[in-house]
Amino acid sequence: MSTSSSGPSSNHGPALPHSAVLAWWLTAFLRGHEQTDHVLDALADDVHLLEGGSALDLLARSRASGASYAGLALPVDGDPLGLGGPRDFNTAALEAGQAVVAGGLGLVPHEAGETVQWRVHEAGPRQLPDVGEADRALRESLVGAAGDLADLDVARWRPEAADALMNLHHRPGLDAPLGTPPRCVDLAARGLQAWAIVDLALADDGGALSSYEVERRRGLLQPLGRAARRAIVAACSPEVWPDR
Repeated sequence: MSTSSSGPSSNHGPALPHSAVLAWWLTAFLRGHEQTDHVLDALADDVHLLEGGSALDLLARSRASGASYAGLALPVDGDPLGLGGPRDFNTAALEAGQAVVAGGLGLVPHEAGETVQWRVHEAGPRQLPDVGEADRALRESLVGAAGDLADLDVARWRPEAADALMNLHHRPGLDAPLGTPPRCVDLAARGLQAWAIVDLALADDGGALSSYEVERRRGLLQPLGRAARRAIVAACSPEVWPDR
């Protein structure tokens, strides 16, 4: 959870992982909500390319697969969130910390210079939390984390994390394509916000009094980090979007 390629932080505040951006815009392209030129412009910010090809090749390969949408995976060790196999794809996605599933295609990002190049794998069916479930879990985890971090005196050792917890109504603005449900845009923003709080709270373990305090802090924040990832995955995976 540290950069826009594997987590939400950037020099300009929380930002969606590359795979979340691609999942949203590729879905808008596959469903005809956005024109090709607009999708290419959106992907040009991070220079998304099919490995060995172009951004247009990436769109064409996805459409040719018969996919009608693209969804997000954010796996970590012990929690292969958003993955359904096979092993080669899971391994590559876990190493990258993220991936996109578009029908039977599994797309894994690799940063190459100033471009994000996507390697194509075979992908299998997956199981995901639905948007309502992910939303409820995030809200409950935020409440629990606020109390836990107060007990740990977070304001003393990480004032930025305390400020973020006190300003949950200041959410990151996200550039979502047409066709993305507003509820999912909001959930993604709140998931990013929670993910950033976890990053801030874990950024300087030197502030803890002992190794016990370090492990206690990580243990208390783990549920919030998991809930944040699940919220972002549900918000960026159309197969679990609510009916209009």
